[in-house]
Amino acid sequence: MTDPKDFRVSDAEREHVVGLLQKAIGRGLITLDEFTERTDTALAARTRGQLNAVLLDLPGMVHNEQVLAMPQDRQELRSTMSTVNRKGNWTVPRQLVVRNRMGSTDLDFREATIPHAVVDIELDVTAGSVKLLLPDGATVNAEGVELSAGNLKDKVGTGLNGRPHFVVHGQVRAGNLEIRKKRLRRLRHA
Repeated sequence: MTDPKDFRVSDAEREHVVGLLQKAIGRGLITLDEFTERTDTALAARTRGQLNAVLLDLPGMVHNEQVLAMPQDRQELRSTMSTVNRKGNWTVPRQLVVRNRMGSTDLDFREATIPHAVVDIELDVTAGSVKLLLPDGATVNAEGVELSAGNLKDKVGTGLNGRPHFVVHGQVRAGNLEIRKKRLRRLRHA
């Protein structure tokens, strides 16, 4: 039987531990230098044992399987000169934060599991592109998007009564945001 310390960890688990380390620095448990060193270790961790090692001496800071089993309310997607894609069957958190620097983020919600009536998407985009592909029946409000030398193509239009309802806000600097629904292809009869 495999020891739980040898189980592989996901990006979500690494991000959770970095969040715990941020709380530890806020409580004065570790210095900024220790935070940087431990964060680097956490982000490089491949197993649960390696990941938990950065928390062992911090009282009240625990990373365990029960925390991981709960659905995330907030997830941050980061890309710097790279591409982030979410498509197919993935679980959408209540709040998504997209931090994009000269990269692209493509989020396809059509086959995703969306357990919330409202999905909040916060944008922090500089010289990058974000594409949101919404499912049928969804509505969007993108009035909170602030553009600075950027471009917004909202092919869905503002609505309030759909399920799910997407609220998109934040900043797009020298970048592009496209919101659309995929149209069904119609077969032509000869």
